[in-house]
Amino acid sequence: MFKKAIAVFAMIAAVSTLVSAEISFDTPNKASLQQIIANLDLSVPVPAAAEKGKIDKEWTIMVFVNGKNNLEKYALLDMNEMEMIGSSDKVNIVTEVGRIAGYASNDGDWKTSRRYLVKKDNDFTKITSPIVAELGKVDMGDYKHLVEFTKWAMTTYPAKRYMLVVWNHGAGWIKSRGLEAAKGISYDDETGNHITTPQFGLAMAAIGKIDVIGTDACLMQMPEVNYEIKNYVDYIVASEETEPGDGYTYNLMLGPLVAKPTMLGAELGKLTVDAYANHYGSQDHTQSLVLASAMNGFMPLINNFVKAAMAANEKPLIKTAMNGAQSYAYAENKDLWHFLSLYGASSANAEVKAAAKALQTYITGTLVLHNRTNSSYSDSHGIAIYMPNYVNSSYAGLAWSRDGQWDEFIGWYTK
Repeated sequence: MFKKAIAVFAMIAAVSTLVSAEISFDTPNKASLQQIIANLDLSVPVPAAAEKGKIDKEWTIMVFVNGKNNLEKYALLDMNEMEMIGSSDKVNIVTEVGRIAGYASNDGDWKTSRRYLVKKDNDFTKITSPIVAELGKVDMGDYKHLVEFTKWAMTTYPAKRYMLVVWNHGAGWIKSRGLEAAKGISYDDETGNHITTPQFGLAMAAIGKIDVIGTDACLMQMPEVNYEIKNYVDYIVASEETEPGDGYTYNLMLGPLVAKPTMLGAELGKLTVDAYANHYGSQDHTQSLVLASAMNGFMPLINNFVKAAMAANEKPLIKTAMNGAQSYAYAENKDLWHFLSLYGASSANAEVKAAAKALQTYITGTLVLHNRTNSSYSDSHGIAIYMPNYVNSSYAGLAWSRDGQWDEFIGWYTK
């Protein structure tokens, strides 16, 4: 089965075509974030209903379905899962779906991007929801287009609360050694473009605060990603590991929401995790719910741990723990809690043990609100972190590295 990750060889072949729009991924951005957002010129007027406080919809679920790659057939499948439930008098389900030549040819074989208000039907073989916008060819790997879709959906279908799902391949923050292809989410094979991790943060800043974001994509539950978007969302749903091609099971997620539209963001986030985990059962999977605001308290604990570990100078123990920690499709991604458990148990240093324990307690007690895995991933505790055996200078370009010391930790233990 296809995985929602970019295969290494395909990535190498595509390096020369990848685009990093407007902002360097490899150099910390010196410009004002507010100025960058202002330059996007993507303002959308507030709907009259919002101005008058007459919004009667509880939720608008916005799903950015970039099927412009080898996941196209799953884009159609997931749309049909959404149509098993459909929008209701209290819940809007709004999508943008893009398709590309060379993969799926069913359901009219159209090769453009379309926006839908999802309506319930009983036909699982084709999309019957009304097309509310025919866009032609657009770049779904452009973060500005994600902003435009989301603002359009929030304006056209206002609600009291919003969830945005970004659907496609994902790769967390990671960049492979020797390659200059910035990693991220929403790969558009037609344009060769995708949304890098810093651009994801810019997109969310331009969109404004929303309740829940879900990345129906691989390998996205990392502090390197979450730190970029923490100020613009309340709850983050993502996976430490790759996802099967089918990704979220939308009927299992949307059905309970339509039945109980007054649920708040934390409950919808937990529901999204459970719908995913319940569907895949014993099949390999990870999915977790993170409290975005807890990233602020997470950073000083990370820095305290780094300080203690570097002072203790136990590099062999760190490398042993790192190599033994739960890893994922990219071996550099390690479950942070499991690494801390292994290293803390082996260290003879009291400060290291205390700092590791404080981080573990924070992860399971504050940061990760809900975590589901199958038995193969029992050492996955809801948040993966980058731990390579080499220094990647691009890592310094992340907000996570700008404000924290994990990049210094990597540079120290790899010497």
